[in-house]
Amino acid sequence: MHVIAVLNQKGGSGKTTIATHLARALQLDGADVLLIDSDPQGSARDWAAVREEQPLTVVGIDRPTIERDLKHVARKDFVVIDGAPQAADLAVSAIKAASFILIPVQPSPYDIWAAADLVELVKQRIEVTDGKLQAAFVVSRAIKGTKVGAEVAEALAGYELPVLESRITQRVSYPGTAAIGTTVLDSEPTGDAAAEIRALANEIKNKLI
Repeated sequence: MHVIAVLNQKGGSGKTTIATHLARALQLDGADVLLIDSDPQGSARDWAAVREEQPLTVVGIDRPTIERDLKHVARKDFVVIDGAPQAADLAVSAIKAASFILIPVQPSPYDIWAAADLVELVKQRIEVTDGKLQAAFVVSRAIKGTKVGAEVAEALAGYELPVLESRITQRVSYPGTAAIGTTVLDSEPTGDAAAEIRALANEIKNKLI
């Protein structure tokens, strides 16, 4: 069972959008997927509840016992954890449960600086697991047409974690589909937004499998 934790302790990074879309992309690819909402605000749970026939199973575990609680969950191919912002104990719990940490970061200096504490927690866990835990940044909410990729990768280099090739751009289709409890993969399966989500899912799968 692969556990992917989408974590960023700074709000507004597009974390829930990425977590819900990543889980749905893996499911559409034929995997048995569970999405865990560890954010006390319950954004992923609210998203799931909007759609009457929600194909994705979403469970709330907003206490620092995720690693333990996962042992009592029916085995899945993938578990995606939507992490909680500004909650160190929940972040530590999600990190302990994970086999892959995905850190969405907006292309701004403030967001890059804000990742420092989380990166420290992740690197400590990588050391404890003798490198079994994998982690990477993904540039999120990038403005289309701007040359952010190289600049962000350079700015993040000091953290010594890889930056994924995939980019998630700022699009109205993401909040638009969230409002009806669905994803761009369902509403516009052949669109650019769906393509970037599938690219992200494939890049992570290639690292895990």
